[in-house]
Amino acid sequence: MPETIEHPPSASLSTLPGAALLLRVRRLLVLGFAASLFYGFFTHAGKSYCAGGFTGDGGFLDAEGKSTDVAPRCITLTLEPSWFVYAAIVLAVLIAISRVLKRAASESDALRILDRAAVFIGIIAPASIVISLVWFSLIPIDEWGTGTFLYPFPFGAVTTDIAPMTNG
Repeated sequence: MPETIEHPPSASLSTLPGAALLLRVRRLLVLGFAASLFYGFFTHAGKSYCAGGFTGDGGFLDAEGKSTDVAPRCITLTLEPSWFVYAAIVLAVLIAISRVLKRAASESDALRILDRAAVFIGIIAPASIVISLVWFSLIPIDEWGTGTFLYPFPFGAVTTDIAPMTNG
């Protein structure tokens, strides 16, 4: 149960005025750090595609299966965490603390502001993971170069690497 004026903090807290607020700010900071680690750990994926292959004599095949002297292009996409999500988490903490300092008229108002920031952080990290992974999985890599593809910006950063196929 959250500590508010109606529900005082446990007796183990200091009698210092504002101890409940300091506890809530500490929880918000720990949540922000944990959410950042969680997001950074789970927002990784990769996929690649090579349009073509090799012939029995060491030559190359193009996407239609015809022999060619030119090595087909291989495309590798890598999903990594986006700095926008990290910035959103940091901004949520800083804005919440600033709003408490500027607008909170009572301790319960301050706790409510900090709780809303915690809810935002608790939603943005897992939602960004799901959105970026689903979006990344829907990128049609085998149709690369024939259309425009939207990356999972700002939920994840995609790196594209295009290189010729190597025999080996």
